[in-house]
Amino acid sequence: MEQVRLVLIRGLLRDARHWGDFKSLLQRRFPDIPVLTPDIPGNGRLNQLTSHDTISGMTEALRRQIAVPKNLRLIAVSMGGMIAIDWMTRYPDEVQYAVIINTSLRNLSPFYQRLRWTAYPRIIKMVLASILQRKIDIEADILTLTSNRHNGDHELLAYWQQWQQQHPISLTSAINQCRAAVRFSNALQLQQPVLIIASKADRLVDYRCSVKLARVLQADYVQHATAGHDLPLDEPEWLANMIDAWFH
Repeated sequence: MEQVRLVLIRGLLRDARHWGDFKSLLQRRFPDIPVLTPDIPGNGRLNQLTSHDTISGMTEALRRQIAVPKNLRLIAVSMGGMIAIDWMTRYPDEVQYAVIINTSLRNLSPFYQRLRWTAYPRIIKMVLASILQRKIDIEADILTLTSNRHNGDHELLAYWQQWQQQHPISLTSAINQCRAAVRFSNALQLQQPVLIIASKADRLVDYRCSVKLARVLQADYVQHATAGHDLPLDEPEWLANMIDAWFH
């Protein structure tokens, strides 16, 4: 039997480095299971490639990065959760189960829950600046939108800014990722067990999207009261504990 592996999947405009301390925490919880952090093409180590404009295309790209895509346990955030759902749907024999964090689907939740109205000003600012090719500090806006605990953390922001300078994401890749996330829907006839985790204080995506997803899937559901959209960043210990308890 092939070895079990944990695959961590990030979301829009994020790469493996944005898992931060969470990856090492998870590896300590599961010392005998490799923890893999592939990048979506267009992000991080693969920033020289152009992102696919469909979730299925991203799924295929991640599968190609896994030497033997079998006996996988997926842990996925935001758009990464859409990839996990697509992966489980089209390749059910490859995935044992999944943990899906702060995600949403077009066919389940209205647009104003998938992207909270309070996030619109910053999103519009980022999009317009990209169209006009003006360099702005998008990482500061992303940190403000996705973290409730580290908003104002200048040291963390400096790291994110450095990563973006090292591996800049092209405008085409950013647009393609947004298009893929906005358009993704799924019949949600999954065979595998799923744990849905949401941040009630998420300022980017309404937590009710996760509640609806868990209800439709008849999946286990856990909620954090104060963390932001980037739950692995805001509460890595809590998240690792929840996953460890559910896996066992």
